[in-house]
Amino acid sequence: MTGRITLALIALALAPLCAAQSYPTRPVRMVVPFAAGGSTDIVGRTVAQKLTEALGATFIVDNRPGGSTMIGTELVAKAPPDGYTLLVVPAPFTINPSLQPKVPYDALADFTPITLINTTPLVLAVNPGVPARSVKELIALARAKPGVLNYGSSGIGGSNHLAGELFNAMARVSIMHVPYKGNAPALADLVGGHVDLIYNGLTSALPLIQAGKIRALAVTGLQRSSVLPDVPTLNESGLKGFEAIAWNGLAAPAKTPPEIIARLNAGVVRALAAPEVKERLRAEGSDPVGSKPEEFARFLRAEIAKWAKVIKLSGAKAQ
Repeated sequence: MTGRITLALIALALAPLCAAQSYPTRPVRMVVPFAAGGSTDIVGRTVAQKLTEALGATFIVDNRPGGSTMIGTELVAKAPPDGYTLLVVPAPFTINPSLQPKVPYDALADFTPITLINTTPLVLAVNPGVPARSVKELIALARAKPGVLNYGSSGIGGSNHLAGELFNAMARVSIMHVPYKGNAPALADLVGGHVDLIYNGLTSALPLIQAGKIRALAVTGLQRSSVLPDVPTLNESGLKGFEAIAWNGLAAPAKTPPEIIARLNAGVVRALAAPEVKERLRAEGSDPVGSKPEEFARFLRAEIAKWAKVIKLSGAKAQ
């Protein structure tokens, strides 16, 4: 009898390991907390296709927009930690904890990071009528005319809004924020001269830059962008350490077995090394990453801390 009990206990102990080794045995849901068609959705679908090919089970994108990404994120936080419900993590994940009055999950405690998939710098661009051809000249102009210049964004709390607030803090200027209901109208008003500058994603800004309708002064990553190699970073333009990027990662519910996390991490890293994936992401102005889980965890903690300071300093509040 004792022998049977011992064998049963060993079997129970080994069951999770066996399940992890055979994972996945059924379709995996990848929740994207935005509507279909945006950059996070494109990244999610690109990775899902490659994981389907590599791991032998179907990875399905499930778009759950709303609540400033919190609806889809909460769904994953409360899902079973078995590797069959994952979150494509966007930048608002690290902004919401400080911006939103109530977040229905703990951004660090309720998730297990898998990998940082990609990063996308923004571009600081001005209307051609603004008499500044460099960041140094823009800062001088803003200091000479405090509160006169303004910048447009897709709305309060987005990466392009908080990039502007970080710029204000680091450059010690007061450039007024003008929120829009989306990125397209903000860009249109920049071209029309109704706002002076913007911090915008490269994909939609690039055609306007190339056509001379707006002028790029800097990019917001720590490295120059391959699609705008002649445009300096804000870091090298006098604002040391400035970094405000859009990004996407992959995470699972907390307590997902480490063997499953390792298998998913290896699959995504391998996918990001594929030439066609690199080409697709770079066409979106994005750089593939593929970090280790612990590196992504450090990145998330640093982003949460950074934006908490910026939000407190700026007084930004969700609407």
